[in-house]
Amino acid sequence: MSNEAELRGYLRSDGRKGIRNVVVVAYLVECAHHVGREIIANFRGGDVHLIGFPGCFPNEYAQKMMERLCTHPNVGAVLLLSLGCESFNKFSLSRIVAESGRPVQTLTIQNNGGTLSTIEDGTHWVSEQLDALAGAETVPMRLDELMIGTVCGGSDGTSGLTGNPAVGRAFDRLVDAGATCIFEETGELIGCEEIMAARALTPELGDELRAAVDKAARYYATLGYGSFAPGNADGGLSTIEEKSMGAYAKSGSSKISGIIKPGDIPPAGGLFLMDVVPDGEVRFGFPNISDNAEIVEMIASGCHMTLFVTGRGSVSGSAISPVVKVCANPDTYRKLAGDMDVDAGRILEDRATLEDVGSEIVDLIKDVARGKLTKSEHLGHREFILTYKSFEPIGPACLPSAA
Repeated sequence: MSNEAELRGYLRSDGRKGIRNVVVVAYLVECAHHVGREIIANFRGGDVHLIGFPGCFPNEYAQKMMERLCTHPNVGAVLLLSLGCESFNKFSLSRIVAESGRPVQTLTIQNNGGTLSTIEDGTHWVSEQLDALAGAETVPMRLDELMIGTVCGGSDGTSGLTGNPAVGRAFDRLVDAGATCIFEETGELIGCEEIMAARALTPELGDELRAAVDKAARYYATLGYGSFAPGNADGGLSTIEEKSMGAYAKSGSSKISGIIKPGDIPPAGGLFLMDVVPDGEVRFGFPNISDNAEIVEMIASGCHMTLFVTGRGSVSGSAISPVVKVCANPDTYRKLAGDMDVDAGRILEDRATLEDVGSEIVDLIKDVARGKLTKSEHLGHREFILTYKSFEPIGPACLPSAA
């Protein structure tokens, strides 16, 4: 696949390039959420995205995630909204954003006259930033500078036959071109650990892959339930292993270059597994309370866009980075065509092959990177959710390509 400069991106100070140039409004506690909603309501249809952390108590994972999100390549400016008495370290976050070269402003509601005056001041600041970003220039961008994530949700019996393997074909082509691809999640890969270990770049990485899946199995056993929903059964899936094989298919067939955790940025191109299950004792409940949480973690690790495979259907999008929805089930596509970007269910009806749909996905990725809006972007979907978690740093065996 040609790697010529066929895309355009917004160059950031760390050398990464963004495919969007959005203004982020970030609330640092739930008490500031309403003010954020009111500010972005003044920019309906504009590139102003609301994100935030609802908790009042500190959490290293949430701090890291917000730092990564606010300095994502697709972000051009950041407004931070604080109530004033929360424990989130807004000073550190503001400093990190400023050091990245992005304009940043912090408004503290308790010191800023309350709700109405903070909305007014925030709206004025965002308007100024939109005017400034409107004239931003782009630079050439290659396919090997893209980072693409994939998740699956609302899975059914068709997901592992069409949508997931079609994304796997697209991933193989992207990895061959030098791009970075990330798949997840260990709780939906139970039973696939040996197959993944055989694809690991090194034996040591293979051991880490096994350990990550074992951790997920223990975590879910402690909770008393796993990543298998009634909707999965209604859609024709029978066991977590069957669901896992379908979810695994979206990783393609390339060598696995490493394991990362949410907020870790892969050091080079290749295929990476994201381990989203918290480390240590079960403290914060279900690892990902919705598909949106998984997408946010992909974005925090640098993904320019996320491929979302669904059989039963989803209408989710995301703040900051586009979501491309790949529909596995032809009946679902016919019902929800206005929300779906790719009809992978054509494969079941002999209207396309896996290779056809894989190529279509790669072409769509290029178009989205050039500025084409996905269905969720066009509809205004900007879902976002961030909760408490706890992770330990990854070990050297997890990233052999960085050694």
